[in-house]
Amino acid sequence: MRKLILQMQMSVDGFVGAFENHHWQLWEWGDDSAWDDELKKDFNAIFAGIDTILLSRKMVEEGYLIHWGNAARNYPRDPFYAFAQRVVDVDKVVLSDRLKTSRWERTTVASGGLPREVNALKKAGGGDIAVFGGAGFASALIAAGLVDEFQLFINPAVLGEGRRIFDLGGFQRLRLLGSRAYACGMVVNRYAAAG
Repeated sequence: MRKLILQMQMSVDGFVGAFENHHWQLWEWGDDSAWDDELKKDFNAIFAGIDTILLSRKMVEEGYLIHWGNAARNYPRDPFYAFAQRVVDVDKVVLSDRLKTSRWERTTVASGGLPREVNALKKAGGGDIAVFGGAGFASALIAAGLVDEFQLFINPAVLGEGRRIFDLGGFQRLRLLGSRAYACGMVVNRYAAAG
């Protein structure tokens, strides 16, 4: 069965989004990135095992697919942006009761309820399923017990307040799968449910 992998950038104090306009992420998805070469290489390696991306309606309507499609076209020979081409190439599923049809290439809309649709995706053949948020969608997936692996990209910043993703899920033990610190200050921690 395929895994659902939730990947989120996070502050040291556990926030995935700031209420204020702080520039707290080492890479905020523009042209300027403070990520080091090892982190870039490892980030791309994650995408090699993924063949489906799960998205919220809000994220897709805010331009996630357009943004990474443009990046793939703008940087076709840059090895760092290999993941952007992967975002273009893999199947995407948008969970939404509001959208009835997809207007995005290689993207389908599913509206049968979160647990049912995610479990059906997990049972389908192929590589793993990645999900990148937003905060509300990630919280709902966690609360429903649907996340098989957490990949938390911890930025060297403390926000003090902001959006969280673990508030709805209640107590849960996690098992560390791996942790790696990078020269740029990022630490990537990977966890699975302990039991």
